[in-house]
Amino acid sequence: MRAVLLDLDSLGPNDLSLAPLYAAVTQLECYGITTSEQVLGRLSCAQVVIVNKVVLDRHILSALPQLKHIVVAATGVNNIDLVAAEELGISVQNCRAYGVESVAQHCLMLMLTLSTRLLEYRAAIEQGAWSRSTQFCMLDFPVESLAGKTLGIVGYGELGKGVARLAEAFGMKIMIAARTGETVPAERYSLQDMLPQVDILTLHCPLTDNTENLIDWPQLCALPNSALLINCARGGIVNEAALVRALDEQEIAGAGVDVLTSEPPPTDHPLLNTARANLIVTPHTAWASRQARQTIVQQVGENLLALNQLRKV
Repeated sequence: MRAVLLDLDSLGPNDLSLAPLYAAVTQLECYGITTSEQVLGRLSCAQVVIVNKVVLDRHILSALPQLKHIVVAATGVNNIDLVAAEELGISVQNCRAYGVESVAQHCLMLMLTLSTRLLEYRAAIEQGAWSRSTQFCMLDFPVESLAGKTLGIVGYGELGKGVARLAEAFGMKIMIAARTGETVPAERYSLQDMLPQVDILTLHCPLTDNTENLIDWPQLCALPNSALLINCARGGIVNEAALVRALDEQEIAGAGVDVLTSEPPPTDHPLLNTARANLIVTPHTAWASRQARQTIVQQVGENLLALNQLRKV
């Protein structure tokens, strides 16, 4: 079974072992980056394609009659035309729950950094403010404890539950939002009812038609002015123009975002072109601990081995 990996560079630097992949296939051909113009040529003889973000649409899949399997080195499969794949008899496998610990710690890092005003204190120290202080400590920026705060979670799958476990260890209270458009079950809250009650709102739902711009100006205004917003899910869940306005008009106290609607973002992106002390933007790295990325490789290898077993049945 010949496999081609189209975008190895999307899994990070050369700090991973690809042994699980090589052990699972007869031949493995790896490319760091593949443009849309290069896809057909590189997959011309492949029975299996391993892909993270490269788009495989109907046009491409229809031109590859020998292709039998797509293994996605991620959870999201929005870059694959699933309808076309099914019609053409091409199976699609993905990876799951590989980055729960990585995403959870990143979310808590954003909460802690904003709550402790870490970046503002660091900037003040670099400017010599502590050295000029008349006291042993600096108390210029009020620090908040997470203990006793209420965390609202939108999306309570593996990631949401992982964040909840860490938040509870910090003494936080947890509120879980019901899925959009569904009847509110016991022990969950409608988003509308939950927003005014939370100190921090964290997002872990997929980007769908129901969740696009789920957090818009009305929802941001419904949060307490002291609230923080954390988004390590998908950029399109939050209306970014509304978020900029909410930060500038102090409708919320701060935000930490790891995802943007357009990635990589343009240099004039509204969340990047102005320095704001109450905003932290990280470059889609919440998922990307070395351990999480190695787990992806392991899961891809396991998927390939499973496909081999099916071929032998």
